[in-house]
Amino acid sequence: MIAAVTTDAFLERAPVLLRDAVTGFLPEPWHTLVNALIAIALILGIFGTLFAFITLAERKILGRVQNRPGPNRAPIPFLNVRFFGLSQPFADGVKALTKEDVVPRDADHVLHYLAPVALLAFSILTFAVIPYGKHLVPVELDAAVLYFFAAGAATELAVFMAGWGSRNKYSLLAAMRALAQLISYELPLLLSWVPVVLIAGTLSTTAIVEAQAGWKFGFIPHWHVFTPWGFAGFVIFMVAALAESNRSPFDTPEAESELIAGHLTEYSGFKYALFFMAEYFGMLALSGMAITLFLGGWRAPLPFLEFIPSYVWFGGKLIVMILGFIWIRATFPRLRIDQLTRFAWKFLVPLTLINLGNAAFWSLTFHWTGPLQIVRWAVGIVLVIGPFVVMGRKLSAGVAPRTYRYA
Repeated sequence: MIAAVTTDAFLERAPVLLRDAVTGFLPEPWHTLVNALIAIALILGIFGTLFAFITLAERKILGRVQNRPGPNRAPIPFLNVRFFGLSQPFADGVKALTKEDVVPRDADHVLHYLAPVALLAFSILTFAVIPYGKHLVPVELDAAVLYFFAAGAATELAVFMAGWGSRNKYSLLAAMRALAQLISYELPLLLSWVPVVLIAGTLSTTAIVEAQAGWKFGFIPHWHVFTPWGFAGFVIFMVAALAESNRSPFDTPEAESELIAGHLTEYSGFKYALFFMAEYFGMLALSGMAITLFLGGWRAPLPFLEFIPSYVWFGGKLIVMILGFIWIRATFPRLRIDQLTRFAWKFLVPLTLINLGNAAFWSLTFHWTGPLQIVRWAVGIVLVIGPFVVMGRKLSAGVAPRTYRYA
């Protein structure tokens, strides 16, 4: 991680100071290796714990939306005390570990075993380049954004391995349909962050956060989301992120009502839990990258709140993003596969290309002042709303509204 600056507040430097205190007793040649191991352990521990309690929060929130209590019976071990069901994730973990691992006789045992491991490994790799605070970047890369999406795209290989290795026609067909979804939404996901790189002039995640420093009029942050092209890019990025992480309403790869359990049909026990964990890790990583690209990263929303440590702000933004994912799952119904792919290729991809031109216009007119600033904003907003309305109406032409008849 990046070395701390001595002029920063103590709380801001506390994680780095604690790490240096741990490694200070070791020989100098060991520092780099031990620092890397500490970063890996913290990422696995923090996000593993976050995964466990997000599953609990999601089940309880969905329960409240559906007018039921959600899980609230799991007692605290050795105390036999039920505390709002907070020990439910640990009970689920023990259950997953102890369930029988059933492998089909004709399956490719190597691929069947490696698929969940590879999917989880690729998901964990994406955490390496996200700046969690001013001095909390596990790996500093000049091409960090490219690394992030390259590692994330490799998960498609693991999905295909799961379907092919199961030697089951349902699993294979479901894996191909999952790949169709992932590839369809990979393009708008990638194109949505290109304007950020165009404006910031860098592929480094830390430099992108630095490019969003400062406030307009003393209280409006210079986050990319507060520009026409940035808002459009953020919305497109999050819609594509829902599809890439198999979240509702894009959860067709695991639509039990249509495909049994998708490419996971022949998985059970802890292997199935690894797929489940990888999806949540992907959701957390994409949320963290969205915060970095569009929401100012670890920066405070107001100047007088900068005394709060940067990693606290990053964590707060991440929790809000996750609650948004849960709210969307509780609200929207699942799309059909034809609706899903048509929405990607005929709507999101053209919007991202137009938004790229919008960002280019915004970059070329940065020197405009006075009344020209109003023209600049007007053109930027029109380039967002106009294509959205026109293509939205064209996409829904002939298929809406629907007429329902009851017996």
